[in-house]
Amino acid sequence: MSLRTFIKHLPSNPLLVRFSSLHSLSSLSPHPHHQNHHPSQPQQNQQDPYALMKEDPIQICSEIWVKSFSTPKSKPFSNLTGFLSKFDIWVLAYQRSVAHFTGSFPTSSAIHSQTLHHLLSLRNAVVKGQFQWNMKTELYIRSPIEKPITEFTSKTTLKKLLGSSNPPFQDRVVQEALLLILEPVFESRFSSKSHGFRLGRTAHTVIRTIRSNFAGYLWYLRGDLSEVLENVDKGLVMHCVEEVVKDKRVLGLISSSFRGTSKRCFEVDDGRKWKRGAGKRKKKSDEKRRKVLNPNEPKPDPYWLRTFYNFAPEEAAKVPNYGHCGILSPFLANVCLNILDHMMEEKIVEFFRLSMLDSIWKDSKTDSCHNPAWPEFVPSGGKEKTRKMDYIRYGGHFLIGIRGSREDAAKIREELIDFCSSKLGIKLDYSKVEIEHVSRGILFLDHVICHRVVYPTLHYTGTGGKTVSKKCVGTLLSVTASLPQCIRRFRRLELLKGEEDPEPLPCTPMLYSSQAHTNSQMNKFLETMADWYRYADNRKKVVGFCAYVIRSSLAKLYAARYKLKSRAKVYKIASRSLSHPLRGKGNNVASEYSDLLKLGLVDAIEGVQFSHMSLIPSCDYTPFPRVWVPDHEQMLLEYIKLQDPKFFSELLKSIKTQGLSLPQNEISEIVWDLKTLGARWFDIASEKHP
Repeated sequence: MSLRTFIKHLPSNPLLVRFSSLHSLSSLSPHPHHQNHHPSQPQQNQQDPYALMKEDPIQICSEIWVKSFSTPKSKPFSNLTGFLSKFDIWVLAYQRSVAHFTGSFPTSSAIHSQTLHHLLSLRNAVVKGQFQWNMKTELYIRSPIEKPITEFTSKTTLKKLLGSSNPPFQDRVVQEALLLILEPVFESRFSSKSHGFRLGRTAHTVIRTIRSNFAGYLWYLRGDLSEVLENVDKGLVMHCVEEVVKDKRVLGLISSSFRGTSKRCFEVDDGRKWKRGAGKRKKKSDEKRRKVLNPNEPKPDPYWLRTFYNFAPEEAAKVPNYGHCGILSPFLANVCLNILDHMMEEKIVEFFRLSMLDSIWKDSKTDSCHNPAWPEFVPSGGKEKTRKMDYIRYGGHFLIGIRGSREDAAKIREELIDFCSSKLGIKLDYSKVEIEHVSRGILFLDHVICHRVVYPTLHYTGTGGKTVSKKCVGTLLSVTASLPQCIRRFRRLELLKGEEDPEPLPCTPMLYSSQAHTNSQMNKFLETMADWYRYADNRKKVVGFCAYVIRSSLAKLYAARYKLKSRAKVYKIASRSLSHPLRGKGNNVASEYSDLLKLGLVDAIEGVQFSHMSLIPSCDYTPFPRVWVPDHEQMLLEYIKLQDPKFFSELLKSIKTQGLSLPQNEISEIVWDLKTLGARWFDIASEKHP
């Protein structure tokens, strides 16, 4: 995937009549002088937005990424207003904002000229320092789904508008523009140990890193820093940002976004998108009220997606929301916690203590994976073991693996508590930083990390090219999905009841949907669950349990809908996968189903997936690199390397001195030396001639 396509698909309007002309506003606004902050109209008319759209916004973002990764990390960025003043960046920010609210990404040619003028006025206000967050009385630009106000607004309506918790659309555009500029600046400085709220890093990369690098650790520290996601000190945020960014205009925008609001976070709730962590509880009558969607408004999430949201683990349930920062909040949380990541990287180097009597990790401090072909297996060793630790963080939760004594783990915990108290302003107790032994199982991201004792037979090539088979004993790192957590999620969705022997319940939210639509929705849910548990050792077991619950729940639903009295009768008519059409009493549609399907009057009924264990995919054991880098960062580093003239001069010098050699010839020589002289000779030769 090209850099242009990657940046364009990152996760992520006429001007409203000013309320200052309304007489009712003067009695409500505590600061009437804010009404005259619009740029002068003659100055706006002098600027043509089409003339300012000279560059490609994707190319501008690419330049920021390349400059950030090629600049030394100790060098700050003193002038970001130059990028912020480019109108093409604002057009891209507007496109991404519209895509968030409407679900469709508009092209630059489809944006109305009047909207471009309003977007230009917003840019001028931000660059000149006239923009204020959450100013609902002076809107520079509006969302396409908002209805324009063309009549006099009553005092009651105006109070309701000003008291609404929804931020104006222009705030989202400014947040997008800031994120496009600040994210590449800090991504090159973020630690590789953090995986939450970052591009190219997901919960799957955390699980694969644990499987690859955490073998052999006996003690684990599982920490909870979610307090940073709920409440953060503004001085801490600004101090961390000012170490990298020296632009006063950008710093002023970030600082002003913390003013006059309560700090809160969002968390997953019952499949609905997000709920506020702090706020008044809505009445039940308001929750049951149906909402009529506007023509341009995106449809709500389907049932299968809302069901999957309920399976979000505790570590991924909370998303920060600081003041008026909006989508900048997760990014700013990573900026604050980055100092903890770098501190732990230094602790990893300090904690390492080499033991030559150990069977693993005796070559270097950076050798975090002793056997890339089988990283989960650790051969047993003697009493003397190499002391080593590793660290990984996802959002507001972290995991530390320690190869040492419990006293070492307790000492590291005390240092962590002192550091968080002095640097982050977080008071942690022992309940939030627990010390657990691997034999009890470590729950992280709804996956259980534990050890199993195995007695494998290792085959390797010895001296003279002979194949040697040797039995050994060791521990195997196991990463399995937590079945009790899965049962709790289903029970919260009211698809299961009971604890010791859970019983499926009918899927009542799909009561009025057709059989084809219901099966299709549940298949999408099962496919997503199979992908979520992709790297779990017990993937077949947990996905098979999910398929059993869904299939039994649908069978009970169809039995109630078509009055078939039992699941057995449903399976007898519709088969095990529920792919055959069902009909109620006195309904002759089933006999004509094939004819209606040919005419296109009914949808084809697809069977519920994973009805047999053989249809469920196995665990993905694809090797994960020790020093893993996301694809977009790897592409950037390769591009910067090719742009460096020193690289080509060194390459030309090596060709002149050593000549050209084909990779096939080098591989043939290595294989021949291994077969004739053995692996030990090859190791000695590589140490003498590195």
